[in-house]
Amino acid sequence: GLVRAAHRWADAGVPAAPLPVAAWEGVAALKEEEFTRAETLALFDYLRKSRSQGFVVSLSGGCDSTAVVALIALMVARGLAELGAAEFCARLAHIPMLVGCADAPALTARLLTTVYQGTANSSAVTRDAARTVAAALGARHLEFDVEPFVQGYIAAVGAALGRVPDWRRDDLALQNIQARARAPGVWLVANLEDKLLLATSNRSEAAVGYTTMDGDTCGGLSPIAGIDKAFLRRWLEWVECAGPHGHAPLSVLGVVTGQRSTPELRPVGAAQRSEDDLMPFPVLDRIERLAIRDKLPPKAILPHLCAEFPAHGPAQLRTWLARFFTLWCRNQWKRERFAPAFHLDDENLDPKTWCRFPILSGGFRRELAELAEGFETAS
Repeated sequence: GLVRAAHRWADAGVPAAPLPVAAWEGVAALKEEEFTRAETLALFDYLRKSRSQGFVVSLSGGCDSTAVVALIALMVARGLAELGAAEFCARLAHIPMLVGCADAPALTARLLTTVYQGTANSSAVTRDAARTVAAALGARHLEFDVEPFVQGYIAAVGAALGRVPDWRRDDLALQNIQARARAPGVWLVANLEDKLLLATSNRSEAAVGYTTMDGDTCGGLSPIAGIDKAFLRRWLEWVECAGPHGHAPLSVLGVVTGQRSTPELRPVGAAQRSEDDLMPFPVLDRIERLAIRDKLPPKAILPHLCAEFPAHGPAQLRTWLARFFTLWCRNQWKRERFAPAFHLDDENLDPKTWCRFPILSGGFRRELAELAEGFETAS
């Protein structure tokens, strides 16, 4: 094969006719269009090659899981538009329940199962959002309450330890048990339906470990693990208001884009917000690019942040910068355990294929000390 191909290389100097430019390549939202096409093709190809019967998504009613189910719906819509119903089903001939399906609602209902698992800290807003989005996209939607399992674990462990866990002393542990209590049920659904469980963690959360291992990271594939939170929100708003070229917008996504990001793991009265726990996601994503991609030390990053985010002030930006480096170093072990992810650029944080970093390290202590000293001197 290689020898025969080499003999044909002599013709390589003949210029080929330029390929026509597709209409979607000339739009203003080119990055959103490219993302949509890459992700939907990757999901279809993974479904076909893994021979799974479809997808299961733990739909929380928030941005990340909604983005994943929207991508699956767009996968179906794009597949039908480009292949037609007969060829779409033929490419997925290993899924017998697709026989006879001729439109997007019928196909989505068979390919996508969504699950909302509430606790005492879940709100009616996210429950209704998950239900509304699933219904609009045509998914099979399930709901069940995992609060009894959460309380069962707390009671059992509390009895063994001889003390009852409380929010004052055990905040993080009580948050994590809620996320982990959701894993067995959604895995069971995936196993019973022989479908692929998709994890919904994003790149921004991966950078700082704002995710629960064996909780929301559960899944055989993590399709948005390489995508930052700020872009995902912008993409959702674009799909809601404009939509990919040739496809109608999904206005139903407004029930999600109108919310502020929250994991809903602390009691409702705490009004938990992701950016309050961390920092504004645009700031986080910018630090990640400067620190990990460009390999700048904290002291060199601060001037960039002050210039790009002047509304926050140097003291606040320094606090967020130190928080990022501390959390980045502390959570490499989580990134080592993430499910396989799609790589859409050359800046992924996946340690298996791109971004190696030691699980245990010095934690940038010297560099953070230099940052503090430099800030005090400047003040």
